Amino acid sequence: MKMDVLLGLQWGDEGKGKIVDVLAPQYEVVARFQGGPNAGHTLEFDGIKHVLHQIPSGIFRSQILNIIGNGVVLDPIILKKEIEGLGKFSIDYRKNLVVSKKATIIIPTHKLLDAAYEQSKGDKKIGSTLKGIGPTYQDKIGRSALRIGDILSPEFREKYDALLEKHKTTLSFYNFPTDQLDEMEKQFFEAVDFIKTLNLIDSEYVVNEALASNKRILAEGAQGSLLDVDFGSYPFVTSSNTMTAGACTGLGVAPSRIGEVFGIFKAYCTRVGSGPFPTELFDQTGEAMRKEGNEYGSTTGRPRRCGWLDLPALKYSIMINGVTQLFMMKADVLNIFEEILVCTHYELPNGEKIDKLTFEITDMDVKPVYRTMKGWNCSLAEVRSYNDFPTELKEYVSYLESELNVPIKLVSVGPDRVQTIMK
Repeated sequence: MKMDVLLGLQWGDEGKGKIVDVLAPQYEVVARFQGGPNAGHTLEFDGIKHVLHQIPSGIFRSQILNIIGNGVVLDPIILKKEIEGLGKFSIDYRKNLVVSKKATIIIPTHKLLDAAYEQSKGDKKIGSTLKGIGPTYQDKIGRSALRIGDILSPEFREKYDALLEKHKTTLSFYNFPTDQLDEMEKQFFEAVDFIKTLNLIDSEYVVNEALASNKRILAEGAQGSLLDVDFGSYPFVTSSNTMTAGACTGLGVAPSRIGEVFGIFKAYCTRVGSGPFPTELFDQTGEAMRKEGNEYGSTTGRPRRCGWLDLPALKYSIMINGVTQLFMMKADVLNIFEEILVCTHYELPNGEKIDKLTFEITDMDVKPVYRTMKGWNCSLAEVRSYNDFPTELKEYVSYLESELNVPIKLVSVGPDRVQTIMK
């Protein structure tokens, strides 16, 4: 058996949570492999809307084991609140949620450092969610971080204090206030005691033993491929590898054990935070797109930047991830437009046209080159079959398939489970 991977192909917010929830019945294990509470996966079913930040999106299916893998940076306070929020769903989290002992812990001063670093950048902020993600990954790479397994050690408090002092020195350099630290620490240690009651495991063994037992596993990515720390629009990226390769290191699975790679993209583009966005719309069209799509961050609440679909960026993500199937989300947001634009190339300042994301493009003011297509300009709310799609939407899907050379197997036309149309 091989592990399938599901990830976003744009700048995040593509709708990964919904698709994991839809696909989940086909799997026995769903595992998160990177990121932290900066992710917000929104699920909507039975008239209920719920946002998950660190818990895998298979948690609402009682037969599925949900794994928080070693590549995740975990905030105990937020995880405790998340689990408490699941109480109304009668979920037996002690049975179907497990946490890797090798997952890295976000401690209170990581959040303060995040704010201090962002403040110091002035008008060159990267748009951090201020959840402590970057500083935690810094400590992980610098080999000074704490991991979930450490909370079981009698020396945990000593290890914590050593890291705390290191952080305080840095915060004093930035002259950043720590007034709220006492209250943050109180919540943190209460949450740590709660985390001790969870099922803490050596997840790499559990994942590989599941594969050896022919169990189906779905690795759930967070953020989007264009925010990958190596291949995204650096430095306006997250601090982890958000692509398929990150599923290997974030769960301890060999590359040869990767099966299907499901790539999710919106029928248009959005981005939260700073960084290049060639097709961004600053006019009434962009505002209409934002309003129609309710484009506000599920983690931060920030309004998302909106623009037309970017084919060079999408082709790039498909290439680096080895995508085998495409899922197009939020097609219904384009219902309101009589014409739909698709970016096919970038025009550089010297007039040259390219269709690649080169190293230099992050710092260039490129102009998108568009193809115009006819919109369907009607509601898709009651559509339940691909055959019932308006002709213009079918033409849009066919055009994208011909350009991307990967089949679009699913089109989402609304937030509910039932508005997920298989092709």
